[in-house]
Amino acid sequence: MTGEVAARAAKGFTAEYGDRPAGSWAAPGRVNLIGEHTDYNDGFVLPFALPQLTVVAAAPVEERRWTVWSEQSGEQISFDGSALRPGAVPDWGAYVAGVVWALADAGFDVPGARLAIASDVPLGAGLSSSAALESAVLTALVDLGGLELPVDDRPAVAQRAENVYAGAPTGIMDQSASIRCREGHALFLDCRSLAVEQIPFDCAAAGLAVLVIDTRAPHRHVGGEYAARRAACEAAAERLGVPALRDVAFEELDAALARLDDPVVRRRARHVVTENRRVLDTVELLRVDRIREIGPLLTASHASMRNDFEITVPEVDTAVEAALAAGAYGARMTGGGFGGCVLALVDASAADAVAAAVADAYAARGFAAPLSFTVTPGPGATRLD
Repeated sequence: MTGEVAARAAKGFTAEYGDRPAGSWAAPGRVNLIGEHTDYNDGFVLPFALPQLTVVAAAPVEERRWTVWSEQSGEQISFDGSALRPGAVPDWGAYVAGVVWALADAGFDVPGARLAIASDVPLGAGLSSSAALESAVLTALVDLGGLELPVDDRPAVAQRAENVYAGAPTGIMDQSASIRCREGHALFLDCRSLAVEQIPFDCAAAGLAVLVIDTRAPHRHVGGEYAARRAACEAAAERLGVPALRDVAFEELDAALARLDDPVVRRRARHVVTENRRVLDTVELLRVDRIREIGPLLTASHASMRNDFEITVPEVDTAVEAALAAGAYGARMTGGGFGGCVLALVDASAADAVAAAVADAYAARGFAAPLSFTVTPGPGATRLD
């Protein structure tokens, strides 16, 4: 799969620019095993990198200009130093220009370049295609320019590109996963300190698989709803007198909730505090190789997202219910919500049967057919050649 996407990027580069690229760089999409909407609350997350990649074939140029071709859109865009201000480059190009801007804003002399982009990370599925694009472009430009930017510091630069230039108020989880993940592991990330621990997550050795179900549900009002959830969390933290909801101890949750008058804010806070605990409990189980036992935590996470954070939709809930009924150890929506993907922890031998059960449930409800595939934890951003 990696070779196929890389070949498409290199072929696109040659077709667009009449030359061979200097190299190819890849960054993965991600699945968040557990820990939803905890990142911008300074909490804990546990993503892992997907085998699906975005690949950038690139070569430096002398002038301070960046030309980018996208296989997905078929477009070629070009911008120079005068466009290095938020909002100057729109649409998908904002994620590329944003990386150049963020690097320059951090004091780096960013090399001009020609780039060609190919990807098999599904768009709009909650698998972080935007972070994969940013991370691949960032890795390419750092290498091409010989920039001294440590790997551990790169996610913050990519996040700044998305937050400030592209205008998406995301936390740092997606870029951290795309850049810092390790094959065969989940990335336990403290979103306040940015400390990470690589947690072994070898499902195959346990006879298990992670089944990802792209519900193909259209995202509904994502931008405004995401901002509203974030505002509610910030309001809860302010009312409780803490820097972030991460600082509310699980053991003191009932007392904290009693101090919140708004029932909506109360539900949002309960989700974040309990979700942080579920991440910590999942990490403890994985450290001692008790993978099957994380299933109920995944399912409880979904219930919290459905009831307290209110970010699921009928297609997502149907996929979770059908997977559980078909024998999954646990299942939950992954990603920001209002559509996207569900993941289910299943016996490897049962993955096809669980996927079929979900498809049958969709057909019975009149939903568009979902797309299901199994995934294993892959590596973070890297140079391919």
